[in-house]
Amino acid sequence: MGKINLIVLTALFFGGCAEYLPISGGQIEGVVTPAPQQWGAVAEDKIIQLETNAGKAYSVNLWVVEVSGSLHVFAGDKRANWVEDIEQNPNVRLRAETLIFELEAVRVNDAQEFELFAQAWEAKYGNRPRNENVDETYLYRLRERAN
Repeated sequence: MGKINLIVLTALFFGGCAEYLPISGGQIEGVVTPAPQQWGAVAEDKIIQLETNAGKAYSVNLWVVEVSGSLHVFAGDKRANWVEDIEQNPNVRLRAETLIFELEAVRVNDAQEFELFAQAWEAKYGNRPRNENVDETYLYRLRERAN
């Protein structure tokens, strides 16, 4: 079974679907631009790239949803590398197409905001997020960095 998975992943990667795979990388490249007033166009993307930096640039492909005018990224209950980085340094960079937005990630601890997120997630991706206990999951609202 392992060989079949490797073959499928390789085919997806070389077939132009690498952006849909959860492959991590380093520093993202693009044109740094101010955050827009409305995130509609970015929120329509199924996947964005998020770069964290807690000593060394680390980027990952993530699903993103918009809730009440803010973008949200979700790790479920996994304390992934990017979550560890955000816990150390909340400054992140988001790449959508060729644009890069310098933002701050704020962990969501409010059950009502989490429910709005879960509804938006289901509307966009067709299922509710796993583990909906806001105290046990890592949901981040992205906002403009405070200067």
